[in-house]
Amino acid sequence: MTRSIPKRFLAGLGVLLGLALPQTDRARAETTQPLPHQHWDFEGPFGQYNQKSLQRGFLIYDHICSNCHGLSNLTYNDLLDIGLNSQDIAALAHSKMLAGPPDTTGQPTQRPALPDDHFRAPFPSDAIAAAMMGGVAPPDQSRMVAIHSNGPDWLYAVLTGYKIPSPPGAPVVPGKFYNTAVNGHLIGMPPPLMDGMIQYPDGTPSTLAQQARDITEFLAWASDPHRNARTRIGLWCMLYLAFMLVLAMAWKHRIWKKPDKPGNAETEQ
Repeated sequence: MTRSIPKRFLAGLGVLLGLALPQTDRARAETTQPLPHQHWDFEGPFGQYNQKSLQRGFLIYDHICSNCHGLSNLTYNDLLDIGLNSQDIAALAHSKMLAGPPDTTGQPTQRPALPDDHFRAPFPSDAIAAAMMGGVAPPDQSRMVAIHSNGPDWLYAVLTGYKIPSPPGAPVVPGKFYNTAVNGHLIGMPPPLMDGMIQYPDGTPSTLAQQARDITEFLAWASDPHRNARTRIGLWCMLYLAFMLVLAMAWKHRIWKKPDKPGNAETEQ
């Protein structure tokens, strides 16, 4: 014979579970607002990354973001997928210094990176990064877009959401910056982009909005670098299946076609 659980116990358990939720999670649930949706070339079942935008986004990452954020999941050779050639990648990798094997006296050494090496980390360790950046290590950007809900829209909103100076009446906290897209409207990262901060070789106007779109597209690619290949394979598979369906229907029609009635043949004679 089973005993029913008292309703008072269930109510108390619900209260305890509610109290056990981290305060930040509850605040996030209360303050999260819908993000404005941006149109992205890569969204949808047949979306494709824009190579020109990817190359501009990598330029921003290499010149600005890489000073604090790593891309540990990528190798330099992965940049072939965004249209860079082998010579440019080899030169880029050679300009980055990585930790090498200890020398004969046991002292650390450095060596130029190779195209097969993973992207150089900006700090030797997370502990050192946290010590140098005010107690919090800057997050790796390899999966940043993928792990956030509506990742591209979220990242674009953050990059374009800074308000300097802060609006009247907004809280002022030393070391924090006002941003309309984050919970509490305060963020520790200074505005990374501004109009004209970088010059694009293709002549694209270097506005803050354009920079935000390009770096967002690049980091979306970094989170899912094989999306274009999967899309192409999926498209060819669908075309192949459609062709086979038409062929099967034609073959079925030929095999199961009703024979002419004998009377019809005699009438024609």
